[in-house]
This record gives sequence, C-alpha cells and structure tokens, in this order.
Amino acid sequence: MKQHANNEGIRLKNWSTGEVLYDTLHSTSNVKALNCRSTICTANHMNTIKEVKPIRTGDAVLDDAKKFIDEFYASIEKFGSAEHLNRWSEIKTQIEESDGYIMKTEELKYGATVAWRNAPRCPGRIQWKKLQVFDSRHVGTAQGMFEAMCTHLQYATNGGILRSAITVFPPRQKGRCDFRVWNSTMIGYACYKQPDGTLLGDPFNLELTQAAQKLGWAGKGTRQDILPLIVQAGDGEAHFFDIPEDLVLQVPLRHPKYEKFTDLGYKWFALPGVSCLKLDCGGLEFSAIPFSGWYSDSEIGSRDLGDKHRFNLAPVMAGIMGLNTETNESNWRDLAVSELVVAVAHSFREAKITIVDHQTACETFIEHFKSEHEERGGCPTDWVWVNPPGSFTTPVYHQEVLFYWIKPLYDYQDQPWKTYNFGKHFRGTLEKREIDYLKRFRHMARSVYLFLILFSIYMYKVLVCSE
Repeated sequence: MKQHANNEGIRLKNWSTGEVLYDTLHSTSNVKALNCRSTICTANHMNTIKEVKPIRTGDAVLDDAKKFIDEFYASIEKFGSAEHLNRWSEIKTQIEESDGYIMKTEELKYGATVAWRNAPRCPGRIQWKKLQVFDSRHVGTAQGMFEAMCTHLQYATNGGILRSAITVFPPRQKGRCDFRVWNSTMIGYACYKQPDGTLLGDPFNLELTQAAQKLGWAGKGTRQDILPLIVQAGDGEAHFFDIPEDLVLQVPLRHPKYEKFTDLGYKWFALPGVSCLKLDCGGLEFSAIPFSGWYSDSEIGSRDLGDKHRFNLAPVMAGIMGLNTETNESNWRDLAVSELVVAVAHSFREAKITIVDHQTACETFIEHFKSEHEERGGCPTDWVWVNPPGSFTTPVYHQEVLFYWIKPLYDYQDQPWKTYNFGKHFRGTLEKREIDYLKRFRHMARSVYLFLILFSIYMYKVLVCSE
C-alpha cells in the first residue's frame, strides 16, 4: 500500500487500491460555498442557482486581486520582481479609483485555466492546461456577443475533433447591467407544453423556451428544435439569435444491434457548452463565460436520454429490447440505459466525433487526482458529480475526496429570465400589432367613407328623379 507524505493534511483513502493521499490544499480555501452545519451535511445538494449579489467594491476586490496577482507572478517565476511590484501598484491604484481594474490578457487566461483546474464538479480537469481562452472583453453589444459565441462554436467544434474553449465577456461593473447568457448550454433542444399538458422536447429547457417565446422567438414545434442563443449586454436588453445550422453539429443516434432504436430518429448535439456560469477571478466577476469541452457517453445516454425528467427513453429502449417493464425485478431500466449509452458511443465514434467513455474518464480523473496531490497538495472534488451513472464499476467510486472551493473559480448564478422585465417586449409587440391594425382600419375607414359619399350622391339623384 502506497502512502504519500502527511504534512498535516486530511487523509484520503481509495478503498479499492488501498492507496492513501493527504490533502493540504483545502487550507487555502476561504470560500464559504457549502451549507454544512455541525449536525448535518448538504454537500450533495445541487446548489446550481444563486441570488444576485451586489457588485464588489473596495477591500473585497483588493484582497482577492492581491492574492491572484501574487499567484500569477509565482506561476511565471517572477514573484517579487520589479514587474510584479509595478503591476500590483497599477492594480491597486485602479481599484482605489474605480473599485475595479483591467486585467491583462495573459492574467485572464491564467485565471480561466486555473478556475477549470479548481472546479470540484468537473471530472475532465486533466485537460486544464489546454483550454483555449477567447478574450472578448471588448464586446459591447448583444450582436457582438452572438458573433463571438459563433466564433467559439466554430473553433470548439472543429469538424468533430472537439477542442475545449472559453469565451470571456466584460466583467460586472458599477453603472451598467451584467453581461449574461441565458442558455444553460450553448446548444440545447427546446421544450413545448402541449394542449393536453404533455411536453414535447427536452423538459430541462421548458422555462428557457417559454422565455424565448416571450421575447418573440417561434420554434418549429418539433421534438428537437435548436434553441436560439439569448444574450444581454451592458444595456440589459435581452436579444435572441438563431444559431446558423452549419455551426450546430448533430449526431444521428444509431444502435449497432437494435435497428428499431435507429428508426426513432433521435439525434444529439456534439458540443457540450456550459454558458450560465460566472468566473470569479482576482476580485472581478465575469458573468458571461460560455465554456465547452466534450461529452462522456453516459452524460447523454443515461442523463439526457434516459432520465425520467428528460427524454425518458429508457422505457422505449426496454420495449425495443423486449424487457418486462412491469416489474423492477427484471432490472429493465438499468439494462435499457446501458444500451442507450452503447448507442451514443457507437454513433459518435461512427461519425468520428470526440467522446470519452465513462470508464476512461474515471481512470484519467484518478490519474489527475493523484497528480494534483503530488503537485499542490490536493484536488477539490465533489464525489457526487465526478462519479458517472453506474459508477460502482469505476475507480472513482471507491475514492475518498474533499469538497471545497478555491479561487479562481467557476460559480453558479441566478436565472436571468426570472427577474427580466418582459413587459417592454410585450409593449413593443403590441405596438406593432396596434400599428398594423390601425393601418388596416384606416384603409377600411377610407373605403367606407368613399362608399358613403358615393351612396349619398346616388340616393340624392334617386330622390331628385323621383320628384
């Protein structure tokens, strides 16, 4: 059994291999993000929606900025240099004058990549150094945001050989509205509530679909309509943009054994892009940071397709397989979901689209987990999130971990449509309708008026003739 040096850390054991690690990195965390108390632990709660907090000012910015810039210069082996000290002096002056400062591009790139490294709920962090950072802080309009996200989609999709990327828009700032992307994922399928109360599409996106419709978007009403991108720039106005079809790579889902599943005609988009998070870095909060990587097969097969509250295809697949769904003793749901995962993996590989199987994903995570303990004394991890469905067969299942947050970090935000004033869009729509109605009414009134004049002349002539 291998045991790594203690160094006053917390002991973490892998109960499959017996290997023991010690986490010391947790001592650097000053982020209160968990609601655990002395008698209960809520670490397994989703906690994916947070309230809007005031924009940071003064010492709150200064303290985080100092820690961040020290870490940045240490990472490039220039800690304590004249360059480091001069840069800190610049930052401090800017914060004292405006409660904020302008990061250099290399500082932003460092912060974005380290935030991925620090993300406790991501099992794919072994790739953190390869993140492509698009600095879009110069963008000031919704149109500009959409164009930047299109550039991101094109780069990241890369013809199916997916590349991890993040696009960073301007940070929160006093005197303007936050830049936001409403979509939870850059690409997603709409959901329509039918007259009988049933749902058509992906129920995960029901609220977003309804919000898009309030803004004036009208989908085709099919099972897998691509949602538009909905963005807000500094003026606070929400705008939707349909994503060009050539930027949305979709994979038709086929099963290597069950042709009836193939005949269902389902598909899935190739690029998973999380677009609702914020980057908390160096005292600044970047509230619009679409981020993309690539899928593991179980994410789509088990969660997106198999879950009851999503597309709920487990019963459908079970029927195709001829399983008895009347009793749990047949284990039909697990068997059906396994075949959904098989279909996803087969389809992506046949289409030559990047995807990773959940076994390999877990093995590489354990490799990263051990490497991080060697290199910096720990690896913040949310056990619930890094374990895939069916995780009891993977090495991660048996690994003890510590869940904590350290900055820079990616954090959750509120859902912007919950507080958005749709009334201005309704008024705009109604005004247009009213204008159209008034135009038609005016033409009709003119016709009636002309008719009445002609009719009056006709009746006058009739009366004269009758006399």
